[in-house]
Amino acid sequence: ALPSMTAEATTLMLRYCDGDPGAFRELYALLAPRLLGYLAHMARDRAVAEDLLQHTFLKVHRARAAYVRGADPVPWIYAIAHRTFLDEARRSKRAIARDDREGEVPEVAATLTGQERAAAEEAAPRHDPEVAAAAMAALESLPPQQREAVILTKLDGRSIAEAAEIAVAAARTPRAL
Repeated sequence: ALPSMTAEATTLMLRYCDGDPGAFRELYALLAPRLLGYLAHMARDRAVAEDLLQHTFLKVHRARAAYVRGADPVPWIYAIAHRTFLDEARRSKRAIARDDREGEVPEVAATLTGQERAAAEEAAPRHDPEVAAAAMAALESLPPQQREAVILTKLDGRSIAEAAEIAVAAARTPRAL
């Protein structure tokens, strides 16, 4: 996170953990736009991303006692958002499999590797569909962790250090979140 954003987020998280409800609103206002963009890139659907954002902040509220006081809360919150997205993708995939009576996956279903298709297509030059197709093929061929790194750095504008911090936090975040 940007140094000023990190300092502000840390201060707000400490105030929130100390019982200041206004701090939560301020933390939400500070982080929600970037988190929504991140989730929209992952989910390919703004309405789904908005739901995931709400679930993420609900989980932040429930897990605030697990927050390491004084630590930058941004990677921790991104890790919660990432886990929330993965849980939703798995749940959706299971629901699709149950509804698939004729062996065909409905057209509206996206595979986990296809979740980022719209984001990558938006990022690719619109005047060259071959470049967009090549970029998508390259993105889809990456292992999930590398694909996540590309999305965080190239589509969400995170630095490599921030992407690494988010990935480490995601790996350490308990599955219950």
